[in-house]
Amino acid sequence: MSERTAVDSNDQEQGSSGPASAPADVVASVKKFVAREGGSATAVLQAVGAAGVRITLVGAQGGILGDRVVADVSTAEAVVAAVPGLEIGEWDRELTSSANVAPSHYRKMAGWVANQKRFPKARNSAIL
Repeated sequence: MSERTAVDSNDQEQGSSGPASAPADVVASVKKFVAREGGSATAVLQAVGAAGVRITLVGAQGGILGDRVVADVSTAEAVVAAVPGLEIGEWDRELTSSANVAPSHYRKMAGWVANQKRFPKARNSAIL
């Protein structure tokens, strides 16, 4: 296989067929989030393996967190470009200290563990 053919097949496997378009449902929900947060927010783009790219949103007004997952980085960047008042940021000291995680958010992230009263014994308790 020639070098050019190998590059073309890699491009097709990764789904890079030009500029990505932002999914309308994701853009609509992110626009609502930004509007609730006073018209501006910061988005941190994080790869999450085969699931795609997580767009973590931190609102400017109260530091409230939100997130959406899209297929790849170019789609995430297209979402950010489509939403006025949204900018790409990094998890630096300023952004981390402004993030406000509500107790309900912790419960949501915990899933089934959130309402448990008893927990199973640790599998490695014999070696502890």
